[in-house]
Amino acid sequence: MREFTKYVHGKEILGEKTTRSLSVPIYQTAIFTFSSAEEGASIIAKEKEGYFYTRLGNPTIRAFEEKMAFLEEGEDACAFASGMAAITAVIFGLAKAGDEILASYPIYGCTYSLFTALLPNFGITVKWLLARNFIEELKKKINKKTKIVFIETPTNPTIEVIDIKEASEIAHQYDAKVVVDNTFATTFNQKPLKLKADISLHSATKYISGHGDTLGGVVISNKEIIKILKENLIRNFGAVISPFNAWLLLRGLKTLALRMSKHNENGLKVAQFLSNHPQVKYVSYPGLPTHPQYEIAKKQMNGFSSMIAFELKGGREAGRKLMNNIKLCVCAVSLGDTATLIEHPASMTHFAYSKEDLEKSGISEGLVRMSVGIEDAEDIIEDLEQALAKV
Repeated sequence: MREFTKYVHGKEILGEKTTRSLSVPIYQTAIFTFSSAEEGASIIAKEKEGYFYTRLGNPTIRAFEEKMAFLEEGEDACAFASGMAAITAVIFGLAKAGDEILASYPIYGCTYSLFTALLPNFGITVKWLLARNFIEELKKKINKKTKIVFIETPTNPTIEVIDIKEASEIAHQYDAKVVVDNTFATTFNQKPLKLKADISLHSATKYISGHGDTLGGVVISNKEIIKILKENLIRNFGAVISPFNAWLLLRGLKTLALRMSKHNENGLKVAQFLSNHPQVKYVSYPGLPTHPQYEIAKKQMNGFSSMIAFELKGGREAGRKLMNNIKLCVCAVSLGDTATLIEHPASMTHFAYSKEDLEKSGISEGLVRMSVGIEDAEDIIEDLEQALAKV
């Protein structure tokens, strides 16, 4: 089965198994009934397949999990109420007091807050490895206490690229699990499990949804890890996705390949335009030969997505003027929408970073992050051109 066909159909070419419905039905129910006390006992004890309570299983949610596992080429998947719920579950599923996590830096603002403000309360240590020197720093800092190597690639918001396969080979020598936040690349452009990572996770709110109308997260891994997440984390933390949101994400997956093809195309065109603009100091986009990790990106990515970081020569004030003068592009956080979104990381998505953290991670006052949409690229460029003229 070829790539576009996989996203439309998944494994089930002839529709939903039981009802033959082309669209997976929304099982909008909290509970499921039993034909007898004996059947209820056997389903709850997992002696017989079936559902009894949506927090612990639901056919719509399961359909989304199965399709994500299929697309990522993993053994199984577990869906969550949000991307942060997915990240939190992975951390608490794999680490305990006294353990250590090595994480790429910079990283999504809320992941940073989780790692710095919450995990120390549970005795879990987090050490930061600069993305631009990740492999070198990993070799120096990894040890027997390291349980998780947590990677964002491309990184948020600087759009740096980390070699997943090499990082995995190093981590596995110490029996550490490699977790890759694959949100920016998506499964269409990058498959971390094929590059020897142990876990690939997504904020499904972003490209998987594609329409900015739902929250969700998903973790793809082997059956052993997914069993831990379902039996310990979903059951006890309760961060389960709703059946309706799972259905929206299933709908998003049907067009993901088509949308990502356009995102990839537009991202490159906009990056090329920005790299030649006199008001722009530099552009970070993996598809440009000038990107420091261009060769790594070519090796592990099938496409370069549509996330762009660029620094304006006029600093924070230039960024403010740019975003206040856009007309087609939308000033908003998040990413992966059909519309082009633009934001200022230092004051928005990464406001939790101190001034020192911003400087260390390469998030300058003038850095702008763009999620290029699927509009006509020429219209996006024209809008940026008129806004930059007013900077």
